[in-house]
Amino acid sequence: MVVVVDTVSATPLRPRHPEKVNRPDALSPPKPEWIRVRAPNSRGYADTRKIVRENGLVTVCEEAGCPNIGECWDKKHATFMIMGDTCTRACAFCNVKTGMPGALDALEPEHVAEATFKLGLAHIVITSVDRDDLADGGAEHFAQTIRAIRARCPATTIEILTPDFLRKEGALEVVVAAKPDVFNHNLETVPSRYLTVRPGARYFHSVRLLQRVKEIDPTIFTKSGIMVGLGEARHEVLQVMDDLRSADVDFLTIGQYLQPTRKHHAVMRYVPPDEFSGYEKVAYTKGFLMVSASPLTRSSHHAGDDFARLRAARAALSG
Repeated sequence: MVVVVDTVSATPLRPRHPEKVNRPDALSPPKPEWIRVRAPNSRGYADTRKIVRENGLVTVCEEAGCPNIGECWDKKHATFMIMGDTCTRACAFCNVKTGMPGALDALEPEHVAEATFKLGLAHIVITSVDRDDLADGGAEHFAQTIRAIRARCPATTIEILTPDFLRKEGALEVVVAAKPDVFNHNLETVPSRYLTVRPGARYFHSVRLLQRVKEIDPTIFTKSGIMVGLGEARHEVLQVMDDLRSADVDFLTIGQYLQPTRKHHAVMRYVPPDEFSGYEKVAYTKGFLMVSASPLTRSSHHAGDDFARLRAARAALSG
């Protein structure tokens, strides 16, 4: 018997980041000891993975290659990424697949709510890809997901990490009306790095988005984060803090940028832990209710515990 393998006409696998294929490799320095984490292999990790798969869900933990996935999934904490696994943007730092996304799954809000129930989550984080192809940027889908979780798990607090809804008039209002407990939108980097790191976004639009949340509903906590190690200067990080406080943002996260592949932006510098501690101290003096700054800090890392501390900080301030 002869087996013929056609290696010519078969459809080739589509690259995860087609826009980066022809870029030269960007080499980063070796990771220091403080940035290393253990490979995930616990029973809790396996249980969380099973629930995610059974409900046909996507997590940013996997898609973005988060270094904390082992720790978080072991505790049955996962950040669900709605509206598919394909983003319409092509940020230089992000490992999420880029291209033209498929149609929205009308049942996804219910699936997310069911997974939240099965995992027994007291606090859930929902994020998404950018959906520039949708008229509302996916705002209504976010709102439907929030409402579905409220109906299935009324005691669960809800944190959302949204895209910027750039040129999507009225989209923000739809999401805020669904009343998430925390509205997070990451600035990602300092303004001077936007053209190379986050070219599809606009820094001051993102700051204004966060400010508008507070103007529409002052009871919602607002949150934003940046990565360091992308070539920014210290004074630029401090200016970002001032810009966020001018928008009345409550919670700031600062973490080390880690290069997903050699086609992504290089790590320009690994910031040592003591510098993160310095940033945290300065941020608190500027008036943030909550600050998380460390090499492995990510937007959703310890989100439930941080929300409890955030709420307590507001209560102490007002009472």
